[in-house]
Parts: sequence; C-alpha cells; structure tokens
Amino acid sequence: MGYQEFWQAYRAEAGERFALVAERLKQIETEETVACRWRGYFRQTAAFLRRLCCLEEEIYGGAAKYFRSKSLGQLQTENRALYEDILPQHYGESYGNPAYAAKQLGEGHGKLLSMLYADLRSLIPYAFEGRNYELTIFGELFIEIYNCFEQEECPEEERIRQIIYWFYHDYSEIFTEISVFSQSIPEMDFYVRIIMDSDLSDLRYLYRYGLYISDNQMKVAEFLNRMEEQEIQAMADTYTEGYRMGFEVTGKDLSKKKYVDLRYPVGFERMMRAAVGNFQKMGLQPVVSRISETSFSGRGGGSPSVSVSSPNRQYDFDHKSDKAVYFDKAFVERRLEGLRTAYERRGETAALYAGPAVVETFGEEGFQPSSCPQACQLDEKQQKLNVYAAGQSMQITNQHIRGEERSFTIIAYPVPEIGPRFEEIFARTVTVNTLDYKLYQDMQQKLIDVLDRGVAVRITGKGGNKTDLTVALHPLEHPARQTNFENCVADVNIPVGEVFTTPMLKGTNGRLHVTQVYLNGIKYLDLELDFTDGMVSRYSCRNFSDERQNLSFLKENLLKHHDTLPLGEFAIGTNTTAYRMGLDYQIQDKLPILIAEKTGPHFAVGDTCYSWSEDTPVFNPDGKEIVARDNEVSILRKEDVRKAYYNCHTDITIPYGELGRVTVICQDKSTEDIIRDGRYVVAGTEALNEPL
Repeated sequence: MGYQEFWQAYRAEAGERFALVAERLKQIETEETVACRWRGYFRQTAAFLRRLCCLEEEIYGGAAKYFRSKSLGQLQTENRALYEDILPQHYGESYGNPAYAAKQLGEGHGKLLSMLYADLRSLIPYAFEGRNYELTIFGELFIEIYNCFEQEECPEEERIRQIIYWFYHDYSEIFTEISVFSQSIPEMDFYVRIIMDSDLSDLRYLYRYGLYISDNQMKVAEFLNRMEEQEIQAMADTYTEGYRMGFEVTGKDLSKKKYVDLRYPVGFERMMRAAVGNFQKMGLQPVVSRISETSFSGRGGGSPSVSVSSPNRQYDFDHKSDKAVYFDKAFVERRLEGLRTAYERRGETAALYAGPAVVETFGEEGFQPSSCPQACQLDEKQQKLNVYAAGQSMQITNQHIRGEERSFTIIAYPVPEIGPRFEEIFARTVTVNTLDYKLYQDMQQKLIDVLDRGVAVRITGKGGNKTDLTVALHPLEHPARQTNFENCVADVNIPVGEVFTTPMLKGTNGRLHVTQVYLNGIKYLDLELDFTDGMVSRYSCRNFSDERQNLSFLKENLLKHHDTLPLGEFAIGTNTTAYRMGLDYQIQDKLPILIAEKTGPHFAVGDTCYSWSEDTPVFNPDGKEIVARDNEVSILRKEDVRKAYYNCHTDITIPYGELGRVTVICQDKSTEDIIRDGRYVVAGTEALNEPL
C-alpha cells in the first residue's frame, strides 16, 4: 500500500465519526450530567479537544490560506493559548499536574485522568498535520470515559483503567505502523514540505508545526536568516559530510540506501534546506520519523524527530511513565507483533533506510526535577517488562534495518537561552564543529600508541572528585596490526576529538564520581558509580534528601530500569578547544553530551559503541583493526541475543578541572601517564594543552 492510500484509508475511516465526536464534545462543554466534582475536568478537556477538531478542519487542505490570513502576532497568541495550561506559571492548577489532579479528583481517579489529559494534549500537532483519525479515536476514548461518569457518580478506578488499557491494546498496531512507515515513505512529507516550500524569511512558517514555539525557536530562525548563504551552506556541508563519512570510514555502502531520516530543531529550517540539497546529491531522499509524544511512545524520554523547547520539563518528567496504566505482558506482545507485521509489510523498502542525521541544540537552563508521588510509575514487574520490550523491539528492527548497514551523524548548536553572548557562542561552536580533523587524528594516534602498550588504564580525580577507576583493556595478539582504541574524528559524532574503546569487564574496578553533570537534560548531583568486574555494583547521588528517592531516580533515569549496567565504553575526549569554550562563556553545565564527551575522559554505562555491528571490521586511518568491539556481555549475542544488549548508552565525562591522572599500566607493572594534573604529557600532543 502506498502512502496516499494508507493515509486516505485512515482519514476515510474517521469520516462521520470525526463530526460526531466534535458535536458530542460541544455538548459536554455545557452539560450537567456528571457530578460537580468531575465537571470542571470534563468541560475543560472537552473544550480543548473540540478546539483541536476545529483547527484541523480549518487548516487541513488549506494551510497556506489559514496562515496567510493571520499575522505573526495572532499566531503567537494562538500558539501560546494552546500550551498555556501546562506552562510553569499555570502548572500548579492544571489537570496536567498529577498532584493537582489528585487533589481535585482524588488520588486514584486523579492519576488516571491526569494521564489521559496529558495524552490528549499531545494531539496538538496532529490538528496541524490533518490527522483527524487520531483526533477521532482519542476523542472517542475521552467520551467513553465521560459516559462512565454519567452512568455512575463515582465509577471504579479499575473500570476507567480498563477502558484506557483496551484503547492502547486495540490501536497499538496502527500507532506502530505509522511510526515504521514514516522511515521509508517520503510522501509522509509534512515536515519536509515546511522546510522546502515555506518562505523562511516570513517567520509565520514556524507555527505550521503546531508545536510550542518559544523565544529559542523564534530567535534562532531570525539569526539564521541574517547569516550569509555561504555560512549556511558551510554548516549544512559539515553536517551532511559527517553523515557520508560515517558510511565511508566503517566500510558501509551508502549507495544501497535511499532514505535519510532528518531530526532537527525547529528554527534551523534554512540549514536543513541546504542539507536536503546535499543529501539529494548523494542519492538520498529525506524522511522524518514520526515519534509521537503520547504515552505510547514515551513522553520526556528523548527528543522527538522535530524538536522544540519544552513548555514545561517538569510536566514531561511527571508524565514520562504514564504507560504504566496499561503496560503489561499482553500489551507488549501485541505491540511487538505489530512491529514485526509493519516491517514485513514494508518488505525490502525498510532496508533502504540509511539512519538518522541529527541536529541537536544546547543552552537551555538546567533542569533538576521534583519528585511527584502522584505521577504514574512503573512497578518492578513493569520495569523488567520495559527492559524486555526494548530489547525485543531492537531485535525486530535490526532484522529489517541492520546495524552493520546503517549509520548516523549528530551535530549540535546553541540556542539563544544560553545567554546574551549567544551569537558569539554560536560562532565559536561553528569553529569547534569544523576543527582540522587531520591535526587531531595525528595527536590522537600518539595517545593510542601509548594506550596500546597497556593492559589497563587507571583514572583518578583530584580535589573533590573521588574517581579512582581501573579499566581493563583487551589483550592485543598482533600489536603490529591491531589496536584497542578507535581514532575518532568528525564523522558520525561531530565535533572531532576522542579515542575510545570497549573495556574488558573482568578487571575493571573502582569508582567513577562527578560532582555535577547533566545527562539527557537532567541534573545529577554528586553522582557516584562503583564498578566490580565492569558492572555497576553501587550507585548514589544527592539530588534528593531521601536516599530511597535518589536510588529510584537513578535506577529509572540512568540505569533505565536495569538492576545493573556494564561499562560499555572508556574514552579520552581531546577537544580542549570545546572545553575552553565552556570555560570562557561559563557554559560547561550547558554543553550537550555530544560536545561534553569530547572535553575529558568519559565513561558510558550500557551497550558498547559497536552494539549490533560488532562483527563488522573497523580500522583506524593507520590501517590497524580495532579489535575491542565486544565485551563479556555483548559477546553473549552468539548464544542468546536477549542477554547481550541493554539498549542504552549514557556518557559521563570527568572535566579536566576535576581530573588528576590518566595512567597506562603495562604488563610488567610499569606505568606511563597520558594526562597528569589535567594536562596531556605524551610527546607530540602539547597543542592539546594550549586551550587549557
């Protein structure tokens, strides 16, 4: 089935149901058929949903006319009104706040109805995309629950939960199908058409997404509009060339691929338009994966394909586990079966997917979440099931989009929220992203030559940093043609600047400590991880006064519900220019992992950098093969793939200012320092110290 038939079939199925839903919602706004206790919630939610239905009707098929008829100021006002209820200044009295919903509606009902409210709010972009099918079915879900409160003054919580459960159970196949199809159907081009067809000098185009548009998106778009065309093209060239090199350096055949998955922040459309032109010259058509913000896909767990500044990160955090309402083994198995079926329906087309090309942003104020006991949480059984589901999903995906055949690239730029020197920082970031990779390649090879003489590396902190960790290295049977460390330049991970390896787990022991770090946008205070034979054996932080809250917080957000994780990567980030940028502008805490990992030694908990492609030979520029692609966990894939992967990889960097030594330990127990007191001491790497 082609995209047009696929999509039109869903729109046709909505048909009369859409009109009936809109009419019923209108009635609910004024009815008095439910008890007073619930009336405010249902009236407010019905009015919001009907507003989305009206928007969809007004916009679909006539978007150009709709946006031409309104001024920029009108669109700004309407956009703010759509998201106003969950903005921080109003969140205290929003049904999107589980604590407020519990207070108004009772603990049990409040949790369920707040979860529902959040999923309904996630439909805003669908109204702008003309997706009346989703508006219809979610509207029907809301009406069915409303009917329960009409029939009984206080229906049992389990009855409400069951309605939500069967909704997601019944529609999981469709939600999954849309996500899979979007990876290889260019005709699902809603976002690409915004990039390619809009008058980017007219900032009204930003509101075509239906996403929350903050000053960050507005000011970035304004800033890029002032840049010269050659500057924009240079940014796009760095981004797309990194993607191409990712295939080249790993020996993967890009000519076999057809679709590149664009993932970008709103406001960067001018750069993305130039990038689309570059990709088309490579024979790649742009697609944009549909990653929804409903509980089905996970809210607040990562950036969607087209990203904006969150209207309220506490709201995202409070609702990140909403799927706990319906998440059980039967649901998971149905969803996995839907994933298999969707890929089988795509046939060979799925194999033409080349992988994501990602643009990230950084510079937003750090976020330290508050605990909300009334929010949905996965229980212990669901946590284990979540781990199982992630592993099975990755296996199914890898059967159709093989890891050893796909690649990616990722690059980051600041947003205006970073401070009044935004334009200076943006220019410095462009410099960091375009450093001479040959210069770094040569210096990094000198580091690797020393590292390859060792059987282990010891890393120690200084001052308040309590790190003392010994990392075991793979034995090199043929040192003349083998190496442990990859000489990483600016290809898949831009900017340049790291050497990394997969450590041996046995013999990797000690403590990793950072006084403060932001991981995936969340702040961690005094994070400590102890390793015993390469596995996390103890973890702690000081985010909350209650130690149990700290442990729960870490298990959910860092360990991703696993009881333990292996040390999947040890690396030395060499981009001291990026480190100096952080110091000069006092933005160390705002640098994204992508850049931060290049500013000192870092350690990744979870899978290795080579997960799902360990059997693909990888070589450094000097011709040596990188043999440290597996560890004792990942090699289990040859026996049982379910035991080999954790489906997470989180980098934790020790900044140079907290770093004592990085010391290579040789077979004969002799030692040689790579870094001493935060400075490089290997001959030929002195240039790395200049920015320090």
